[in-house]
Amino acid sequence: MAAPNIKVSETPLVLYTLRRADDALILGHRLSEWCGHAPMLEEDMALANMALDLLGQARSLYSYAAEVEGKDNDEDKLAYLRDVRQYRNVLLVEQPSGDFARTMVRQIFYAVFADLYWRAMMNSKDATLAAIAAKSEKESAYHVRHCSEWIVRLGDGTDESHARAQDAIDHLWAYTGEMFTVDDAERGLIDAGIAIDPAGLKAQWLKIVSGVVAEATLTLPSNDWMQQGGRIGHHSEHLGHLLSELQSLQRSFPGASW
Repeated sequence: MAAPNIKVSETPLVLYTLRRADDALILGHRLSEWCGHAPMLEEDMALANMALDLLGQARSLYSYAAEVEGKDNDEDKLAYLRDVRQYRNVLLVEQPSGDFARTMVRQIFYAVFADLYWRAMMNSKDATLAAIAAKSEKESAYHVRHCSEWIVRLGDGTDESHARAQDAIDHLWAYTGEMFTVDDAERGLIDAGIAIDPAGLKAQWLKIVSGVVAEATLTLPSNDWMQQGGRIGHHSEHLGHLLSELQSLQRSFPGASW
């Protein structure tokens, strides 16, 4: 019998931590899908290492969420035994990897935000979140450098690579706005100095992303309409398929561990 879904007491701090953990877990899983399929061996290793960085961030955050909640949940249960509607990641990270250009565009959109976010969170009044941020920022800084170089190579490369990169930007742009939104649950943590207001990062994020895109001879869309819903559990159809693969072992063999 498959393992049942767990229940989580989503206090503001638990919810906040789960949102960041889910971002990292889902994007890490997406990057892991390239293992053995990347365009060259070196890139295969780079994508796998970035996926491992994100998995490490997710583990730290899930463990802390479980500690704060104080129930019977642990990092494995939080990662593998929640229903799709219980996941709180932004819609951007669950989008299919598509071709290599789409993966790199999705990565730079998220990595630039994550780097700015973790750098700011190093000043959190929550000592555990500040410590996670200090480690994560070093990893996200590398992710930004790596995917920035690829965006320039793709955009300023052949007609084919340029077209694919531009198509990826046009497709994924509408998913970027959700990274900068907050709700009442987060607002209280921001006021308490535990969380940071992501809206304050948007101008710098746009400056960095715009610079890379311009160097790549690409353009950002002018449309400012944005998709939202992931933070409250309203996901695209893609997340359910991803979770069916991600959770299959734990659902089939409850309690299994390496």
